[in-house]
Amino acid sequence: MPAPVSSSRDASRLPLSVRARRWLRLGAVLSAVAALSACVVTPPPYHQSTYPYQPPPRHAYPAQVAPYGALEYGHVANIDVLRSERPGYGTSGGGAVAGGVIGGVVGNQFGQGSGRAAATALGLIGGALLGNAIESQHNAPRAYESYRISIQTDRGEWRVFDVPHPGDLRVGDRVRIDNGQISRY
Repeated sequence: MPAPVSSSRDASRLPLSVRARRWLRLGAVLSAVAALSACVVTPPPYHQSTYPYQPPPRHAYPAQVAPYGALEYGHVANIDVLRSERPGYGTSGGGAVAGGVIGGVVGNQFGQGSGRAAATALGLIGGALLGNAIESQHNAPRAYESYRISIQTDRGEWRVFDVPHPGDLRVGDRVRIDNGQISRY
């Protein structure tokens, strides 16, 4: 007589090791989903400071915008450092739990008998420590800097550009603005 096919209702009749493996697999999948969902980062708030301590221009934004593709000349009137910060969040324990589960599963793959239990315990502890360290590094405070370059054109208008790095531009340099690109002149 063939063995009866088990259904989800008969899951309580399965041996302990089969049920434990199913729970470990489910735990590993849920841990992976939780770890990947923690990769989402909120945009940082912006704070502004002035560099190199020049007074800000009187008219920060132009009254008239030059037509696209226009060639303009002027000089760098001011360079502001824009500093944005993301505060640290500390650890929630999720990294330690996920690392412990993954380390325990990996450690369980090695050895037999009491050696397997020891490898599982070592994997669990090592994974928890590593997961906590990764989470604390990911949630650490971060600071970003960009630059706001204010240019007064030869016609007396102001152009303001936010750039990741000012390059070789300095306050007082003659510049050329061509299609929104700044270059020394």
